Amino acid sequence: MSLNTRETETDDVHFRVIAPLPTPVPNLYRPALDIVVPVHNQAQELARAVRRLRSFLRLAFPFSARITIADCASTDSTRDVATALAAELVGVRLIHLNEAGRGRALAAAWMTSDARIVASADAGLDIDVSGLPQLIAPVMSGHSEISVGARFKALRADVARRLVPTVLNRSWFFDAELLLRARRAGMRIHAA
Repeated sequence: MSLNTRETETDDVHFRVIAPLPTPVPNLYRPALDIVVPVHNQAQELARAVRRLRSFLRLAFPFSARITIADCASTDSTRDVATALAAELVGVRLIHLNEAGRGRALAAAWMTSDARIVASADAGLDIDVSGLPQLIAPVMSGHSEISVGARFKALRADVARRLVPTVLNRSWFFDAELLLRARRAGMRIHAA
């Protein structure tokens, strides 16, 4: 399978999107949900975690979904493992960042996503996916713009594109600042 690479730069985010080259039909495929899994030097557990998440999304999740692996400047073989997963598994893409930072990873993935809803999974790859439908439902139904759970966060993609450029912290406090800005803007936030 051939891979397509596109480099993009914004003010403080430099990233590369690596995804399989599209066949004529995938232009019709626009996932309802894009779940970002930020990783840094997690080669050992990455394949197992992504396969488990993908299996759940394919078998037990009621909406179309994509997994975006956001490699935050890993120095081990994480990027190689993620590249192989993106080439092998339908609905998995890779974004490689040259700098570490959870906020950078989420910003890069959410700003390039074509999904209706974007989400993040906790960086520790021991993801419990059983609560994902309850987290997504308020956002999918229009009840809330953002939904926050114990290990996940989800928001409408248009909201992410509006809020992310205003968030100054691109590392661990990204989530807190994003929620604070959403609250100040009067957005509905659901606690799952």
